Amino acid sequence: MNARLYYWQRMTAAVMVPLIAVHLVTMIYAIGNGLSAAEILGRTQGSVVWALFYGGFVAAASVHAAIGVRTVIGEWVDVRGKAQDGFAVIFCIVLLGLGGRAGVAVVM
Repeated sequence: MNARLYYWQRMTAAVMVPLIAVHLVTMIYAIGNGLSAAEILGRTQGSVVWALFYGGFVAAASVHAAIGVRTVIGEWVDVRGKAQDGFAVIFCIVLLGLGGRAGVAVVM
């Protein structure tokens, strides 16, 4: 189990690195050119590309964070086994929901 979690933690990190870079460069470019938040959202509305971009970002970040929180819970609170796994799954679902809602707001 730990080897699989290690694998998924590293794979989601590898997915997030280029997504973070694109996000930061895009935000720096947009703000540097004087675009307001409303103007930025106006450009992302209805874009399938941005929907896929942020959907992938949310999925990778949710899985990555849930695995990390699972590890921290095991170390700090000394919760193990099914309770530890259950908390991580719930945390992942909450992040997916919140991130998905934010992503929909960006493109809808």
